[in-house]
Amino acid sequence: MPATSHSREQRGHDDAPDTTAAFARLRTLAEGPEYDALRHDLVAQWLPMAQRLALKYRNRGAETDDLYQVAAMGLVKAVDRYEVTRGPFEAYAIPTINGELKRHFRDALWAVHVPRRVQDIRNKVRVARQELKATQPGEPTVAELAARCGLDEQDVRDGLEALDSFKSLSLEAETRAEGGDGVNRLSLTDTLGATDPGFDAVIDREAIKPALKALPERESRILYMRFFNDMTQHQIATALGISQMHVSRLLNSTCARLRDEALAERRVGAA
Repeated sequence: MPATSHSREQRGHDDAPDTTAAFARLRTLAEGPEYDALRHDLVAQWLPMAQRLALKYRNRGAETDDLYQVAAMGLVKAVDRYEVTRGPFEAYAIPTINGELKRHFRDALWAVHVPRRVQDIRNKVRVARQELKATQPGEPTVAELAARCGLDEQDVRDGLEALDSFKSLSLEAETRAEGGDGVNRLSLTDTLGATDPGFDAVIDREAIKPALKALPERESRILYMRFFNDMTQHQIATALGISQMHVSRLLNSTCARLRDEALAERRVGAA
């Protein structure tokens, strides 16, 4: 058996060239054109191995080209840091490349920030779900996933929720909604609710509560009759035994005072 074939058989992969002599020579060279050329050649020879490692992560939501690029970056780091005395290059490079790929998933691909602990749980839940779905029909239950992962059920729920946090959808992404006319195709934007204008009224009422409590009894009563009992100015004037003009002046002055006090309170809160 030729020496090169025996070397590859020991490594177990056809993408693991024998570059021990090249690395030994690289470490004797000073930085310059010759060093750069040999370094580039070593990276090129080991690049198929890096790509093979990248493909192991291809079904996890990342683009294959991005995985190739990250794996290549890990390979370059391994080539730059490797010393022949550390043993076979492959044994040193594989953990380095895998580390770069895992960091890429951990730090660069999450659309929503998820704590590291939950990311780890998510990975366990993802693997357990794939294994259970391969051996049984239907979607595994939370209890089944918990037993498979050795986690409690709340952790499994957190992991399942994190599965949906890995990628975000565009607001223009199409969704389906069933209605009286069958299935309607809508964008996510169409399903978003609008701000309820009633919230502003609640905020305004809360802002003027102190000023309302400080009103004289007659002004307070007039406001209540006008805005809560929906009485006209004429009806209020008749009930109180005063002129409609007087009721109008009191309403205008009271509302202006409440508005000024609410605005002053808001300016104080903003400061």
